[in-house]
Amino acid sequence: MRAALVVVAAGALALAGCSSSDGDDDDATEAASTAGAGEFAPVTVDNCGFEVTVDSPPERVVTIKSTATEMMLALGLADRLAGTAFADGPVPDEYAGDLDDVPVLSDDAPGQEALLDVEPDFVYGGWESNFGADTAGERPSLADFGVATYVSPAACQEPEYQPNPMTFDELFAEIHEVASFFDATEAADALVAEQQALLDQVDAPGDGLTALWYSSGEDAPFVGGDIGAPAMMMRELGVENIFADVDATWSNVSWEQIIDRNPDVIVLVDAAWNTADSKIERLEGNPATAALPAVAEQRYLTLPFPAAEAGVRNAQAVVDLAAQLEELGL
Repeated sequence: MRAALVVVAAGALALAGCSSSDGDDDDATEAASTAGAGEFAPVTVDNCGFEVTVDSPPERVVTIKSTATEMMLALGLADRLAGTAFADGPVPDEYAGDLDDVPVLSDDAPGQEALLDVEPDFVYGGWESNFGADTAGERPSLADFGVATYVSPAACQEPEYQPNPMTFDELFAEIHEVASFFDATEAADALVAEQQALLDQVDAPGDGLTALWYSSGEDAPFVGGDIGAPAMMMRELGVENIFADVDATWSNVSWEQIIDRNPDVIVLVDAAWNTADSKIERLEGNPATAALPAVAEQRYLTLPFPAAEAGVRNAQAVVDLAAQLEELGL
């Protein structure tokens, strides 16, 4: 269960009346302007069991993983990015130009030295493992350097902090939580409304069908379980996850289990290092899986890897998968 967002109360800004004879008109005007813009209230959250306090909106942010980078871009916060790392693929075309002047620190999780070289005041990671002694640095260590850290709550590993199950309400809560650090409430409201409008277009076109979410793996397929982003999207599509009995975000299973459960459709995650085409070749090249009706009739749905993890691409992914499902005519 996610911890509740705690906003630390800040004192209200009061303006004392001044007469023009005091010669303070200019000061009063400037103060009024500041008050109109609003005063940032420090924010404290319990993030995967680690307390994060933001006293003022971060100015130099490093993102690790596509989900974190794209969350910042979707909230209109590209100007705060001091660096990115561990991209799972290109960002959507609408954001491509936003990263032209943002350095890429690493193709994987950056080391602490590379991270600190760009002098971040905030690091937003898509996985808890992004913050380790062998990667960007442990969170307490970074805090000692004055660097606040935040992990996508969908990726919390401890059961008491892990969403169970992941839902779009949980995702929308992350959008609002991230926006609170940057005083970007209106942007969060607009983004959530846009995402909800996308979801409202989909009316469970897969009702009555079963599905396998095949992420990666050869000897032991890595598939979507019952509590993560894959299951969240499958619920919106109306399909029944053949591994709904697996209480995990993702899990390794056996080919024998897949064959026995015989899915009506197969969702394939398309990554540069593990393409949907390579998965199709594997499925069709093995006589046992080639005999599955879903394989024999090529009942495949595909989505890019960055859309397969909890983030701002999920709502559009539901729309795209629904369209592919309807094209199959099942």
